[in-house]
Amino acid sequence: MPQIPDEKDDPPPMQPERPGDEECCQSGCDPCVFDWYAQELERYRADFAAWEERQRKKDNRPAG
Repeated sequence: MPQIPDEKDDPPPMQPERPGDEECCQSGCDPCVFDWYAQELERYRADFAAWEERQRKKDNRPAG
């Protein structure tokens, strides 16, 4: 049975920092810094959901 890492070995993912409005040049770049941020935020949400599931499983596992 695979071991579920404890929180110190499995820290929660870090949420990406939103770019400041001044970081966008407003020239219609493709991709824009906000496009990159949206991709990173989507990845973070998926990683965080997976981390929460691991924590839930860890909390419900029998004492060993």
